[in-house]
Amino acid sequence: MELLLIIKAIILGLVEGLTEFAPVSSTGHMIIVDDMWLQSEEFLGKYGANTFKVVIQLGSILAVVVTFKDRIIDLLGMGRIKSKLSGQGGIRLKLSQVFVGLIPAGIFGVLLEDYIDEYLFSTQTVLIGLVIGAIFMIIADRFGPKTPKIQTVDQITYKQALTIGLIQCLSLWPGFSRSGSTISGGVLLGLSHRAAADFTFIMAVPIMAGASFLSLLKNWQYMTMDALPFFIAGFISAFVFALISIRFFLKLIDKIKLVPFAIYRILLALIIFLVYF
Repeated sequence: MELLLIIKAIILGLVEGLTEFAPVSSTGHMIIVDDMWLQSEEFLGKYGANTFKVVIQLGSILAVVVTFKDRIIDLLGMGRIKSKLSGQGGIRLKLSQVFVGLIPAGIFGVLLEDYIDEYLFSTQTVLIGLVIGAIFMIIADRFGPKTPKIQTVDQITYKQALTIGLIQCLSLWPGFSRSGSTISGGVLLGLSHRAAADFTFIMAVPIMAGASFLSLLKNWQYMTMDALPFFIAGFISAFVFALISIRFFLKLIDKIKLVPFAIYRILLALIIFLVYF
């Protein structure tokens, strides 16, 4: 029985890792795989299903840290990234620009947390988020500049960082997708798809890590020796598949843009609708 539970934990880690940073909504996928099939509330209930989901999210965050390790070290002032990553004129992305991008969602997230948890975490609201988010992505590809002025993340201005941060607030609606909203917003502001994706992933590290660690502190009682095999299996699974997903996505995004992901989101919403309703 425990082996079966570990396999389920690995599957949930896989779903988290593959979907957390792609603009397809990890929430929507968790509904299909977890709520409709695995039922983690039942098999991980005594270990804390929500705590487990926080742990596997940390695995995804670690994958971002590994992928952008040189960039993050440079932002922290502990090293210098290779010159080929620099923007025009030696301009470099600053840590202060990242925090400017985080401020809006941080403020609204704290103010609206209880309301979101109580009223917005439902199948219906996720369906709305999936579809409207997809439409927003299609609009970004259709009306964004054909030749972006901002080709690398180093060229982003404080104004653009703040605007992307404001657009990121849309992702507080479950199903909208953090990466979907910020990449689309960045493209509309004149960033290349790759530059917008890089900034999105870098911003994700502090905001997701902070939220995850706070959640772990609140639910520390579930971190028992009995729970460790499931948590470790899910964490490693999420890390490995997020690492694969991020690197594949970053190589692909400038070539295929956002529309294919938008179409996939609409199909996902249709599947959820047909199964639930």
